Amino acid sequence: MGAPAYGRVTAQFHVPWRPAQPYLSVRLALRCLRFAERVGQFRRDSGYAAGPKTEIGLTMNVLARPLHSIALANLLLFSFAATAELLIEEPVVFESRGTELAGSIVLPQGNDVLAAIVFVHGSGKQPRSLELARLFAGEGVAALVYDKRGVGESGGEFEGKQPVSEKNLALLAADAVAAVKALSEHPRLQGVPLGLTGISQAGWIVPPAALDLPQLDFLVLWSGPVCKVSEEDIFSKYTADLDATRAPSYEEALNARSRPYVWPAFLGDDTDPSVSLSRLSIPGLWVFGAQDGSVPTDLSIRRLEQLVDQGHDYDYILFSGLGHNNIGGSFASVIDWIRSTVD
Repeated sequence: MGAPAYGRVTAQFHVPWRPAQPYLSVRLALRCLRFAERVGQFRRDSGYAAGPKTEIGLTMNVLARPLHSIALANLLLFSFAATAELLIEEPVVFESRGTELAGSIVLPQGNDVLAAIVFVHGSGKQPRSLELARLFAGEGVAALVYDKRGVGESGGEFEGKQPVSEKNLALLAADAVAAVKALSEHPRLQGVPLGLTGISQAGWIVPPAALDLPQLDFLVLWSGPVCKVSEEDIFSKYTADLDATRAPSYEEALNARSRPYVWPAFLGDDTDPSVSLSRLSIPGLWVFGAQDGSVPTDLSIRRLEQLVDQGHDYDYILFSGLGHNNIGGSFASVIDWIRSTVD
């Protein structure tokens, strides 16, 4: 495979909304929320209904009451650092399975880079998530985002007919591996901790990709299924892929079927991320929304807890007020987890 090609800087811009004092108040608000969860202050008699806390997972009732809403709004509005910071955006082209993929690397100015991540898409024709990369860079995390193969400036063909086939998921995992290798070779990121992140469908892509990346230091997945593709299909067909205030359990969806589910043989193996996760030794974080109508969060959490019982360093956060697309409502918590993991 040819070396990745890094282009000249195409954009330099200041991150907006970075006043010092509000940022300090946000950090304080986040710490207060976490402290309150830990000591059990979210009580029914004070208007809060705290979710159960397990030894590896923390349920947060986001948007459950006005105070929580105000805190979350502040976190979203002032999620960047306290002072204005210049971000640097560079184009990158790298090769995967004989196809050139195009993306962008967004870096904070200077040498103080906390970590570097690649973000893997969810399902569908997804271009590079440039705004998310800028959010990461604003927190000191360099980010590579790329157009999915067959989309935007990336070559190859987009697989729309059988997107969850064993063959296609393995191909997308190879693309993620190539992206991480391209990021790791960037001259400014030598020795910087590397992470592989993604959302939704990436839950079946990131774990097998991580097995081929010995240089990887951590994983982060938003709404990433920790279950077989078939199990997600059973659940999402029952919910019509719609978020709900009370998302059903996986058992409810399974028991509602009138006939047994048969996995189509032409799709190859029924991908199970637990197989790859059981072979990894790096830390990982999963972010779930309790209102998710696409991924069976209860089943995924049970699978994660089984892996933790086996000695794996996996964490999760369950936000009771969020659904499937939950990056905006949980980004500050993810950044804090990355900081605590790589420091």
